[in-house]
Amino acid sequence: MRNFNENIITDAVLERIKGASDLRIKQVSEALVRHLHAFVREIRPTQNEWEFGIEFLTRTGHMCDDKRQEFILLSDTLGVSMLVDAINHPTSEGATETTVLGPFFVQAAPEKQNGDDISGIMEGDPLLVTGSVSTVDGRPLPGAVVDVWHSDDDGYYDVQQLDKIGDLAMRARFRADDNGRFHFWSIKPAPYPIPHDGPVGDMLEAQGRHPWRPAHVHFMISAPGFEQLVTHVFVAGDKYLDSDVVFGVKDSLIRTFEQCPPGKAQDGRVTDKGYFHLNYHFGLRQVPYGARRV
Repeated sequence: MRNFNENIITDAVLERIKGASDLRIKQVSEALVRHLHAFVREIRPTQNEWEFGIEFLTRTGHMCDDKRQEFILLSDTLGVSMLVDAINHPTSEGATETTVLGPFFVQAAPEKQNGDDISGIMEGDPLLVTGSVSTVDGRPLPGAVVDVWHSDDDGYYDVQQLDKIGDLAMRARFRADDNGRFHFWSIKPAPYPIPHDGPVGDMLEAQGRHPWRPAHVHFMISAPGFEQLVTHVFVAGDKYLDSDVVFGVKDSLIRTFEQCPPGKAQDGRVTDKGYFHLNYHFGLRQVPYGARRV
């Protein structure tokens, strides 16, 4: 085939794909071509606009390194990351809803004991977090692994300021006790902007959008035989709850960080300062039998 024009080019490309040996690659490639060509036909870009789009994607790639993934940031801000999450984690009764992982997870988080303070040298309003992990029908999951991480009261994560603070802080890995419970101390997080000094930031500005996320604490929870849970718990009343730049907020994940006076805290610790308290129960879905590894 030759002499392609607007009317026949899509069919020609689809014809070339028919020989793909992997059926999934064939399915994805065909859908990509159909939708991409339909997009181009709808917006009818000029040659200069096409070149601008190529240059935007090139700049996005150049911003990626071992500390920053601008393409994931682009996916997040276009709602694609949350769409993928929604497709793969449908809501089910008793299970905690999921949301995006975010860019600041660290595999080698320090192991801590229940009750430890994970704030390191960071200063801010003290925060007590108490929680529990169970099956969707309420059976405790002793030994569940609970990864937590969050920003400081200026909205920065530890990995963004290691040259200043010297070590990881405001993140840790806990294990639920015999009753599926865990607790720790830290500082209350603040809302923060995603990195917006690159092409994604330029896109947000052009679209008339802000780069802010509401304050939250990240949780990644796993237990043998259960689906890993990746979620946040958001601070009730945050002004960015309805305009989260990555579309990650769900009503079930919003909680009041209760302001408490000095004295005996919920975990038994006596404190001479006022503090905030977050309590949340997490429900994990069992891995479907057919999906389990032998």
